[in-house]
Amino acid sequence: MKRFLGFVKKEFLHIFRDYRTLFILFGIPTAEILIFGFAISMDIKDAGIAVLDLSKDEVTQKLTNKIISSGFFKKTEDLLYYNDIDKAFKKGKTKAVIIFEKDFGKNLFSEGKSSLSIIADGSEPNTATLITNYTTAIVNDFTRELSGPALNKSVLIKPEVRMFYNPNLKSYFMFVPGVITMILILICALMTSVTITREKEFGTMEVLLVSPLKPVQIILGKVMPYFILSFVNVLVILGLSWLVFGLPVKGSIVLLLAESMLYILMSLTLGILISTVSKNMQQAIFISLIGLMLPTILLSGFIFPIENMPKVYDYVSMIMPPRYFITIIKNIMIKGTGLMYIWKETLVLIAMTLFFTGLSVRKFKIRLE
Repeated sequence: MKRFLGFVKKEFLHIFRDYRTLFILFGIPTAEILIFGFAISMDIKDAGIAVLDLSKDEVTQKLTNKIISSGFFKKTEDLLYYNDIDKAFKKGKTKAVIIFEKDFGKNLFSEGKSSLSIIADGSEPNTATLITNYTTAIVNDFTRELSGPALNKSVLIKPEVRMFYNPNLKSYFMFVPGVITMILILICALMTSVTITREKEFGTMEVLLVSPLKPVQIILGKVMPYFILSFVNVLVILGLSWLVFGLPVKGSIVLLLAESMLYILMSLTLGILISTVSKNMQQAIFISLIGLMLPTILLSGFIFPIENMPKVYDYVSMIMPPRYFITIIKNIMIKGTGLMYIWKETLVLIAMTLFFTGLSVRKFKIRLE
């Protein structure tokens, strides 16, 4: 019995000495619970609203203030012309535009009715539906207030809802870009981390290093096939989305493919980094799957809007590469924007690629000495 207890004690000491195992056992489950608890929210918070007020009277000002002060929305800008609507959406901060017709207040009091338009960004169907429902409810509440005893008559404000980019609110406008983002980072990071960790675990990496090939050439030889196959994956998914769902690429296909190659390269370097901090294939697989898949789904803006989450998750998502590629691919595929609207996200991905590469090379050399 003493031998058995001594063996159990030795195993506990072995686990407590390995910070990677402790992180897998306690760190990742704790993080996932916190992410699931706060990130999955179907409420609206600080959604960007732009206003095109063609009337500019007291009623439109009061209704605008009521919408903004509700806590669900924040005003991003005041528009002057209809042509500004597309530009506002392409900037990415505006989720909906409210348009007040000319002589809105005058028509409301003289004719007893008036109309406004709510145009939402349909590239995110769930968010667009929530925004239009919340806005319509606030408008209806404002109408009831106006129809009180002070006015001594009933009035009607009729909201007209339209969707930009995705008029029919088809869900694949959201899922196709998200699936591309998730598949690329999982395949690239997972397969790269496993293939290099396998060589280390089986003791064959040292054999490769004594060959005429340089360490950098060995790493490039390992990742190059995954780079090519992942790029083929992008072509297949884009082809299927066009043939099966009828989802075209509204922007430059060359720019989209170039951004995809950058994202693939970044994911490969992330996989190499994971391999340097993993002792065996099991750790590499666990970190790649659990550590990347769920945060990609929850914290990238793929399904749940980041602005609806607590502010701390906004900062956490800033270190998640999928957040930036989701923005890039949606802008190019659905909104048809060019590089001038996504250059910041592109620079972030380039910086991440360089950072992961430098850190991986440094740690990889240390592991092999």
